[in-house]
Amino acid sequence: MYPYRFSNVMIGYLNLGTLLASIPIIGAGLWLAKGSTTTCSSILQTPLLVIGFVVLLISLAGFVGACFHVAWALWLYLFAIMLLIAFLLGITAFGFAVTAGGGGTQIPGRPYREYHITDYSSWLQHHMQNMKYWRPALACVVGSKACAKIENWTPMDYLQHDLTPIQSGCCKPPTACQYSGGMPVGAQDEDCYRWNNAPDILCYQCNSCKAGVMEQIRQDWHKISVLNVIVLVALICICSCGCCAFRNARRSLSEYPYGGAMVPW
Repeated sequence: MYPYRFSNVMIGYLNLGTLLASIPIIGAGLWLAKGSTTTCSSILQTPLLVIGFVVLLISLAGFVGACFHVAWALWLYLFAIMLLIAFLLGITAFGFAVTAGGGGTQIPGRPYREYHITDYSSWLQHHMQNMKYWRPALACVVGSKACAKIENWTPMDYLQHDLTPIQSGCCKPPTACQYSGGMPVGAQDEDCYRWNNAPDILCYQCNSCKAGVMEQIRQDWHKISVLNVIVLVALICICSCGCCAFRNARRSLSEYPYGGAMVPW
């Protein structure tokens, strides 16, 4: 009987774990698709479903191939793992390129930063200026109710408390703006004229708001990139084990699994 190799056992357990982990991912995507009422949640449903089903299928192929020595299933599994590794490498490098720059400017005497659209990559600027992308992003900002959380702040609160990039860019005019009787005076940044105290207007059409959204994207992407690197290391390790399991599965199909010749009696 062909003995189980360490690589087969390890990859079997690894894929059993990832197979079980894909179930809550798919469940979360289905829940968002069925019960979500906000743009911020609904835009997550497709990536969650795709990731969940891809992980499920790949893990199932790897589990079956490793535990039952199915060479073709392991071949598909290794091919899919290699595609995932290439995809993650590409998207991680692309993400770092398009989210370069930013970080905001510290306002003297204030704990928060303000953000400028010109500090970000041209690719990101182009997407935020395109209404096709800006409308859902703005709907997400409004739906998050970030501005409602600070609508009752006093001037002293702005001197003592930090703001998120969305709150800094979308919920207030730039700090440098000068107003007299509620109207901007003199030659100032265009955002000073776009600002309106009405809760449904605020600075939602300001360039600073778009910059705040881009800064939030930059921060979120850098967090995701850390996870991408961890996943890449794990995938490379799993792929190495999978190669050993694939070799063992092919040997198990031959008449002489260890490559030795039959000794005549």
